[in-house]
Amino acid sequence: MEADSAKLFAAALAIAIGGFGPAFAIGKLAAKAMEAIGRNPEAAGKIQVPMLIAMAFAEAIAVYALVVALIIKFV
Repeated sequence: MEADSAKLFAAALAIAIGGFGPAFAIGKLAAKAMEAIGRNPEAAGKIQVPMLIAMAFAEAIAVYALVVALIIKFV
């Protein structure tokens, strides 16, 4: 029973930490992109695509954290 509790705690910790980082990064990316577009509206097209790609890479890290949490829980 102790091992099950430890596994659940470790899985929860993995997804909590693994979700916080990407969420913070995505928020910072969006804030800086909106700030840049506010300063130079003509560059919106050049800013938006790299911003979305960077957000997708940050979100992939959250998916990796989810996979690690599931491995911890079920293996």
